[in-house]
Amino acid sequence: QVKLVESGGGLVQAGGSLRLSCAASGRTLSSYGMGWFRQAPGKEREFVAAITWSGDGTRYADSMKGRFTISRDNAKNTVYLQMNSLKSEDTAVYYCAVILRPGVPQTPTLYEYWGQGTQVTVSS
Repeated sequence: QVKLVESGGGLVQAGGSLRLSCAASGRTLSSYGMGWFRQAPGKEREFVAAITWSGDGTRYADSMKGRFTISRDNAKNTVYLQMNSLKSEDTAVYYCAVILRPGVPQTPTLYEYWGQGTQVTVSS
């Protein structure tokens, strides 16, 4: 069993930055890909970014490219999401997730374990 705990969310003004963290326990995640997703009220959960087990491979949703950076520290069993130039449309609950099979797809249903989420609110 894997437990994921997100932190770092909060209220920020448009143009500001936040750094989200996702700490894992119960299993060493250094062999698995991890992703960040978000869900705004009334909307489906959407892909934000993902990173391969080694950290050498990353992918981003088009609207996040150049603004968000995903990284990981396998020694700390933690994944991060640095979010810069935040916009009001980035307001959502952000979730991290683990995929146990190869690859880092954008489809949320392919990820096996999820955190409880952290709220990010961007005021305009």
